[in-house]
Amino acid sequence: MAKHRLTRRTGIRGVQLVGLTAALAAAAGTSAFSFTSTSPVVAGTSINPTIEAMNTARVERRQLASRDAARYDLSLATTQKNQAAEQARIRAAKLAANATLTARRAATLQAAKQAAAAKAAADAAKAAAAAKAAAAAKAAASAKAAAIAKAAALAPKVVLPTTGYHLTARFGQGGGRWAHNHTGLDFAAPIGTPVRSVMAGVVTQAAFAGAYGRQVKVRHADGTVTSYSHMSAFTVSVGAKVSAGEQVGAIGVTGNTTGPHLHFEVLPGGGTAIDPEPWLRQHGVNP
Repeated sequence: MAKHRLTRRTGIRGVQLVGLTAALAAAAGTSAFSFTSTSPVVAGTSINPTIEAMNTARVERRQLASRDAARYDLSLATTQKNQAAEQARIRAAKLAANATLTARRAATLQAAKQAAAAKAAADAAKAAAAAKAAAAAKAAASAKAAAIAKAAALAPKVVLPTTGYHLTARFGQGGGRWAHNHTGLDFAAPIGTPVRSVMAGVVTQAAFAGAYGRQVKVRHADGTVTSYSHMSAFTVSVGAKVSAGEQVGAIGVTGNTTGPHLHFEVLPGGGTAIDPEPWLRQHGVNP
């Protein structure tokens, strides 16, 4: 009887030890455990249902933990994917903004270059037009100067002082009409016949001169002075520039004269009168 009681207590203790060991293994999360008891088991008693229950609970906890971990991993992956997408969007937006800014700067620079080129072209065209106008003006001035020079070259250097005349007195001729010998040439012609400057020069006198009547004097480039007297009228004034053949007055009968004529004198350097006939011949004309 005593032996039976001992065996029964030992079996109960073995079951309790097995249960404790299983509980500890479940709490520690071990994958599996095995138990081999050397203790005697009470006849008709089994520990398999308890072990199976603990294994099932452990498996369910592991599955639950695996599902939770999977959900966490999925949530983390989704978050990371969203963050990556947002960062990519931000980078794309920055790149687009930089591209837009670069394009605007390039357009502004291109516009500035085009404006500068257009201004340079306009300035060049303006300069070319100004140069062309200056060249045209210079050419026109040159042509005018050439025409004047040609006209001057073609114009007679010396002319006779009047036309339609006949000589009535020569240089050095004596007579009762003069206080001393005659000092010039007398060209008789109708009143009003034009009197012309024999050479180009400047009028130094245009006034009434006593016995000479209305008198004009012209100083020429070489200093020679020519005098035109007894005129009825003046057509020039002192200081006027005249060319060879230009009218200075008209034949008249003013002063000491017996008829309408021109008294013409040549005074080298404005001094003493010389014979006009050889002087005129020396300059290419015959009175």
